[in-house]
Amino acid sequence: MQYGICNLSIVPLRDEPTDTSELVSQLIYGDIFKILEQRKNWIKIRLAFDSYEGWIDNKQYLNISGDIYKSLNKETPKLSVDLVEFIEDNNNQLHPILLGSALNGLSNLNHKYEGHCVEGKKEKNNIIKTAFLYLNTPYLWGGKTPFGIDCSGLTQMVYKLNGYKLLRDASQQATQGEALSFIEESEPGDLAFFDNNEGIITHVGIIMKDNYIIHAHGKVRIDRLDHSGIYNVDKKTHTHKLRVIKKVI
Repeated sequence: MQYGICNLSIVPLRDEPTDTSELVSQLIYGDIFKILEQRKNWIKIRLAFDSYEGWIDNKQYLNISGDIYKSLNKETPKLSVDLVEFIEDNNNQLHPILLGSALNGLSNLNHKYEGHCVEGKKEKNNIIKTAFLYLNTPYLWGGKTPFGIDCSGLTQMVYKLNGYKLLRDASQQATQGEALSFIEESEPGDLAFFDNNEGIITHVGIIMKDNYIIHAHGKVRIDRLDHSGIYNVDKKTHTHKLRVIKKVI
């Protein structure tokens, strides 16, 4: 088995080994992974954090040993908390990194970082405050950064920055935690899930106080939440049908 680490600010994770394939997620700086399959220009990987699989360009990562992978995977995540910061390489060149980048592998990459970070502290009370850092981020299918994010990427990254682990897709996240019977039982930071006409969960958002929700739909935005679903305050209509409310932490 071979292992790797993301040494760039963002790397596309694709469904198939081609540049035109669907973007299913992203790696951000410091993400580590197992290499499952290798082709001429692509590798198939499994991310350590959420076991998500996909293909990345083989020019956009660095190999690490199995021992380093295991060591980094055991450590409490140390994450950047600035929207954009810089690391410095051993040639004194600066490289941008984004909110939520993992800093545990700095020494393995011979990089220096002097920005702000958080390290493993579970902070449920900061969930909404963290979500506001992504407010007005444009929607991007497969995105996980302040420059493009999808609904489950938003919830995963917000929870990650507060010391909690969510799976990648909304349908996967809906398998976690405890279901609540009514919106009134929920607290800020709980998750609301929404399904399509076939009953498949396709959307997720973070519940705020006073029946508001922050979610990614066109952009990261705040709308009303009621027993029917999400009421878009701009369109004056419901856009998502409520399926279940969950207390994940």
